[in-house]
This record gives sequence, structure tokens and C-alpha cells, in this order.
Amino acid sequence: MIEDMLPYAVVLVSTLLLTLLLTPLVRETNRRFGLVDRPDARRINKVPIPRGGGIALVAGVLVPYAIFHLVTGRPWVQGLSDAVAYKVTALAVVTALVGFADDIVSLRSRVKLAFQIVIAALVWAWAGLGFRVLWPALPAWFDFLLTVFWVTGAINAFNLIDGLDGLATGLALIAVFGMAGSLFLASNPQTTLFYFAMMGGLVGFLFYNYNPASVFLGDSGSMFLGFVIAVLPLASQTPDSFLVSVGVPMLAMGVPVFDTALAILRRTIRRMLAGGGSSGAVDRVMTADTDHLHHRILRSVGLDQRKATWILYGLSAAAVVVGLVALSLRSHAAGLWMAAMAVAAFVICRDTSIEFFDAGRLLGDIAHSSDRSVRRRLAGLTVPFYVALDLIVLVSVFFVCSWAMRMEVDLRALRTVLLLRVLPTFVALAYFRAYSTIWSRAVTSNFVRLLLACAVGSIAGSVVIYYWPSLSSERLKAMTLAYAAVSFVMLASVRVFRGVVRDLFYAVDCSRLRNRRDVSRVLVYGAGLRYRMFRRELVRSASANDRIIVGILDDDVCLRGKYIGGIRILGTINQAPDVINSVNADTVVIACDITDDWLKVVLRILEPTGVKVTVFSFAERALQGL
Repeated sequence: MIEDMLPYAVVLVSTLLLTLLLTPLVRETNRRFGLVDRPDARRINKVPIPRGGGIALVAGVLVPYAIFHLVTGRPWVQGLSDAVAYKVTALAVVTALVGFADDIVSLRSRVKLAFQIVIAALVWAWAGLGFRVLWPALPAWFDFLLTVFWVTGAINAFNLIDGLDGLATGLALIAVFGMAGSLFLASNPQTTLFYFAMMGGLVGFLFYNYNPASVFLGDSGSMFLGFVIAVLPLASQTPDSFLVSVGVPMLAMGVPVFDTALAILRRTIRRMLAGGGSSGAVDRVMTADTDHLHHRILRSVGLDQRKATWILYGLSAAAVVVGLVALSLRSHAAGLWMAAMAVAAFVICRDTSIEFFDAGRLLGDIAHSSDRSVRRRLAGLTVPFYVALDLIVLVSVFFVCSWAMRMEVDLRALRTVLLLRVLPTFVALAYFRAYSTIWSRAVTSNFVRLLLACAVGSIAGSVVIYYWPSLSSERLKAMTLAYAAVSFVMLASVRVFRGVVRDLFYAVDCSRLRNRRDVSRVLVYGAGLRYRMFRRELVRSASANDRIIVGILDDDVCLRGKYIGGIRILGTINQAPDVINSVNADTVVIACDITDDWLKVVLRILEPTGVKVTVFSFAERALQGL
């Protein structure tokens, strides 16, 4: 056993020691040549710190491993020919050099991305690696695109996540450890030798890179790590082992990958909000900002870098552990992996209020555009949008009802029964004016007509099926009722979705404004129709709003403690001074019908508080003599 473990110990210790030795030398050399990260508005470091330290990691891993390879005669990577392994190593070095060039002269984003794509393409075309071992049936062109996307995505993921002391290094260490563990569990330990070399180098560099860091990875190190972590699974993949080849690596890279996806989404939306065209689009999308996951966590923990880093370490380690557990329980591996990915996505992306708010601003700008041609195009798309969505809903409801009632759906059913269910209901929707109604301003009668359309359409379809000579009418009554009911619920949901989303954007906007000092904090007096109208006006102007409702006052004592529209009723008008003090309100909006005498009483109660008092009203007045 000792003899079997000796090679792993040798490569781990040798890469650890050489990296520990080289990193201070590279650090001081880079400092002497002025290759440092200077403090600015985006950077977290308070003093200049040398960057480009990843060169020490590259040399600290590859040099001892190359010597070990030459002395022992072991394959560079078990399962690969030395020729392929040398090509991959050469591409890894080129990746690090491109990153080092960026550390020195700050390459344009599009230039750096072009280099990354070329390197990823060479992984497939020159080194001959891809997903063809795992999925032999993949067409060559699709395997090429998937490989380029996989490698380029991983490189950028680790490049973008490198924003806190030791973060990218620690996440890479967890990822390499998890991938090595997956190969051990898959009874393929001989392929993990290079993983141990990587672990030694990462631990050695982390000694200097952990907070407070004396050297940064730079793009040379982060791009090298992304390349290696993406290509190692391709080099060690085995047939019919999704978790080993893709599953665990995806979980191991979960934090950087999700962060990259959110960054691309966020920057694309902001580019569109700024009115950016295609010129320089890549540069703008890849321009750095301060809304990465690590920035958000850092702000939430009071700018404590170590605490923020360990939170992200914990998320990554938890995902890797779940992946390894799934691999050990092979009978339930796929289900556990999917559950792990879903939980990881939810946990990592749960604070997406920034992206959500920006998306709401974009949609609001489009919807309220002053460009009449834009508004005409949007209006022209309304009916086709509802038609297409309704057809999708009606078809989906058919399959859901058939599955729930355990009815067989064969090819003949798809050709006839599906058509006889969908078509009559669609015709009934058109007859009952579902496509000439402005659903954003719909009233109860509009939804009653929608229910009638679903009922009439379902009954008409059932009548045709009943008298159709070659169709079975089994469970026809139950299917008629179920199809009408579920169709109505789904179609109505589609039509109220706009209002729900608008309210959701308002809630996100409120959470964004809650801690700002320049925002007016409003207490509303009255919980009736006028309050709902006042809140609706705030919702409609959410993206440009500078007011937030912090509570409601109402003289109905039975409403005390209840919620209306997510806002709590805090007391009566007589309790206003205490409530104003507790919620730090600066404005009271009277949104109820009161007499002049009672208005004087209200003003007398509010006067000692010093808050601004306004009245929100809607009234009809006659215009005479015009």
C-alpha cells in the first residue's frame, strides 16, 4: 500500500515545495517591474499587491511533474498517449501566457476571448479531446461546439471569480479534490496522479494568496486553473460515466459557473439599457463590475474577506460532497445529481435581485418607450403572443390531464383526440373575445367569459369525440371537466402574470430602496380602494420611484396586524406618532375619504411629528362653460 501511495505523495510534496519557493520570487520580480494591482473603486485591496503570481503556480506544478515523468517513465496522464498529453500541456502553458500578457498590458476583452476560443478549438482539433468518449453518438460538429463552450466557459468562470484573496485558488483546490475523489470512487485511481500535482501547487500558492494576500493569481493563474479543471475531465472521462466525466466537475465548478452566467446576463441587460449597439458589445459584456457573487456576499458580511471566502468555499465543498455521494449510490446517482444542481443553483442564485431589477427596468423602458414605432410593434405582437402561448397551454393541459387520468396517448390520439381538444377550445376563446380584450385592465366579467370559453370548448370537443366512430369515449365526462378547469386556470394565470410580475418588480425595488437614505419612507392612512390605487401608481413607476411604503394606518381595529399587498397595518391614526417613530416615516399619505373636520383632527395628531402630509384622491368634477 505504501508503495502504491508513494508516487502520489512524491508529486504532491514536490509541487508544494517548489510552488512555496517560486511564489515569493515571482512576487518580488513582478513588484520590481511594476506589475501590481493598485487600489481603485472596484478593487478590494487597500495597498498595491503584485499580480501575475499564477506563473509560479504553473511552473511549480509542471516542472516537478515533468521531472517525475522522465525519471519514473510513468505516462504523463494515465489513459492518454504522451503525445496528446504534451499537446494539452502546451495549450495549458499558452493559456497561462495569454493571461500573463493580459496581466502586463491589459488585453481587450474581445482579443482575450478570441485567444480562449482558439485554444479551446485546438483542444478538440489538435489534442483530440472532446465528449466523444462519453457520448459516441454525438455529431462531430456538435462535439466541437460543446468542447469549445466547456473549455472557454471554465476559463472565464475562474477568471471572473478571482475577486477575493484566495477565492479562485481555494475553489480550484476543492474542484480538483472532488474530481480526484470521483475517480477513486469509480475505481480509476491511476488517472489521478496529475490531480495530486495540482493539489500540491494550489496549497503552496494559497499560503501566499490567502487573506491578507501578498500576491494575486492574475489572469495567468486563473485562466490556467480554468483550462486545467475543464480539460482534466475530458482526458480522464470513461464511457457511460456521466458523473465522473461531467457531473462532479460541473458541481465542482458550480460557484464560478453560476457567477459567470449571472455576470453575462447582468451586463447584457445593462448594455441594452444603455442603448449599446453591436459595436464593442463583447467588451461591454465582459467589462468588470462589483456585483459578482463574492462582492454581494462580501457586502452582506460587513466587508470581511475571510468570512465571504469561507462561505463560498462551503457552498462549493457541499456541492462536491453531494456529487460524490451520488456517485457512491449508483442506483440513484442521476436523481441526486439533478437535485444537487437544483439546490446549488437556488442557493447560489437566490440573491438575483440586481439582475431581476435590471431586467424589470429594461422591460419597463421598452413598454413605455417614447418611440411610437416600438410601441406599435409591441402592440402588434400582443395577440400573436397570446395565441402562441394559449396553444402551448392547451396542448400541455391535454398531456397533463391524460397523464393524471392514466389515459393512453398513442399516435392516433395525437392526430385526432389532441386536435379535437385544442381546436374547439381555441375557437371558443376567439368567439368569446379573448383576443380583443386588454387583459392588463380586465375585470371579473372578462374572466367569466374566459371560463365560459374553456367550458364550451371542452364540451364541444367531447361531443365530437363521443360521436366519432373510431374513438373511445372512456372517461369522457371526467376528461371534459378536468380539461375545462385546468385550461381556465392556466389561461387565466397567463393573463394575470403581467400584474404579478409588476408587483414582484415593485417588491424587488422596495428591497433595493429600503436602506437608501435619499428615499422617502411613506406611511399610508387608509387601507381601502384609494390605498390600492396609490400603491398601483407606485408599482407602475417602480423603475423611477424614490418612495417606499413602510406601513398602513387604518381606524378599523380589526385590521390591526393584517397585511394588504404585502404591507402591514400598524395601527390607527391615534397611534400615528408612535408608528411614525418606529418605522422612521417622513411622509403620511392620506388615501381615504374623510371630512374636513376629521382632516383637521388628523393634521393635529400629525403636527408634532413634523412629517410631510399629502392627500391622494380621485374625484369627478363637472366642467361647465367650456
